[in-house]
Amino acid sequence: MRLEAIVLAAGAGTRYGGGKLLAPWRGGLLLDGALAAAFASPVRGVYVVWGADPGVPKAAEDFATRSGHADRLRLVNAPEHTMGLSRSLSAGVAALPGDGDGVFIFLGDMPRIPTGVTAQMARALSGGAQAVATTFDGRRGHPVLFGRGLWTRLASLTGDRGAGELLRDLGEALAMVPAPDDGVLFDVDRPDDLV
Repeated sequence: MRLEAIVLAAGAGTRYGGGKLLAPWRGGLLLDGALAAAFASPVRGVYVVWGADPGVPKAAEDFATRSGHADRLRLVNAPEHTMGLSRSLSAGVAALPGDGDGVFIFLGDMPRIPTGVTAQMARALSGGAQAVATTFDGRRGHPVLFGRGLWTRLASLTGDRGAGELLRDLGEALAMVPAPDDGVLFDVDRPDDLV
């Protein structure tokens, strides 16, 4: 399958106090964790959607170069990022190549995604699911993999929310892949979350 990854990194991180994605994290930056998981996935390209923080593109380029993935990195500016998460998601979807079969959606503030889970998700999508989500301890997590048939609906979402309602509407067409740990649930909202 021809898969891509979007890393949403356009928000201002206001609850954190700003500069969240470039905060120190385990010898690197917080954004590095999401990038590592995205590049470890079975994808052709990783599309980093940025907006509020002008330092994000350089941070993504630096990580991609250090990890040997500079040729797979794509930077996408989301000029309407202040209108909410949905606009950043729409910008990312609009940048995807027309021949793709699916796209993983990663959140830039989730640095502990277990890398092995994305290969299982890809297998579930190839088995006929319209979308695939991770789960841990009975809770749906990230990333989420969306089949090509849902890209138009993804791009038309509005407001400062993700695709939760879209996923709920899928019923049995949404496959769930158990994750090995709670990294699929762990996100950083405030500085205390980094401890």
